[in-house]
Amino acid sequence: MARYFFILLKYLALVALIYLKVRSTIWEGDLSLPFLTSSKHFLSLTNILINFLILLLGLNLLKIGAVGLYRRRQHLPPNKPDNVIVGIQNIYILLTSAVVLITALSFFGIDIKSLFTGLTIVAAAISIITKDYIVNIISGIAISFSDEISIDDYIKIAEHKGKVIDITISRIALLNDDDDTIFIPNNTVYISNIINYTKRGIRKVSIEFELNLTFLDTIEELEDNLIECLSDYHSNIEEGSFMLKIVEIKKDSLDLKFQYTLKSINRELEREIRRKTVRRVVNHIGKK
Repeated sequence: MARYFFILLKYLALVALIYLKVRSTIWEGDLSLPFLTSSKHFLSLTNILINFLILLLGLNLLKIGAVGLYRRRQHLPPNKPDNVIVGIQNIYILLTSAVVLITALSFFGIDIKSLFTGLTIVAAAISIITKDYIVNIISGIAISFSDEISIDDYIKIAEHKGKVIDITISRIALLNDDDDTIFIPNNTVYISNIINYTKRGIRKVSIEFELNLTFLDTIEELEDNLIECLSDYHSNIEEGSFMLKIVEIKKDSLDLKFQYTLKSINRELEREIRRKTVRRVVNHIGKK
């Protein structure tokens, strides 16, 4: 209820500011009034401030309306994030930043058209310097409105794997299996090969590790040892899906991959099983 009250206040404030805008324009144009002649500069600054507040409130209300309409159509709860909502918020941040910059320049009496016309070469140099940041922003907007990556998806980007917890205007935040938050620039995400385990419904889990030959008797013994350590989770794993593969044979060690298939996608369960498997490998080495 309080949220709707604040939205109503914003609407009323916008109407009041538009009224003041109209009146100030009339006053500024009527030079026959003696008190206005001496206050023309003040009225001009006031006009700039009113324009700024109108644009700021208008953008905010437009964002609230667009997000609210989308949530209603998609039947999303109030606090549930969504790619389209993230995209709308990113565009809102861009437009708000532009409004603040233009207002600041106008407030100091700088003519925007003349500034951008006269600084074409400088603007080109700035665009080259800030190319990566601009590409990040464009990539972020493209990712936000696509359905390839969504918040809460479990994905792999390059060597990083984790759950998407946020998509900002410049980067994506992943929560990996070690509960570390990894920030990846949007342009890196955009040009990288991405595996979306959630979208594809992948239930096969692979745990890769390297083992020195000194600590290995037979592959079969190690495989049985790992399967036995997961006996508490056999009801969650498809029968017969356990497999210990040799990925690469080196001079003094082996690159191994222990695989199994979950009956259903459950990232918390997968992390728990992965943790127990890795600990069993470490204990195996310690015993040897």
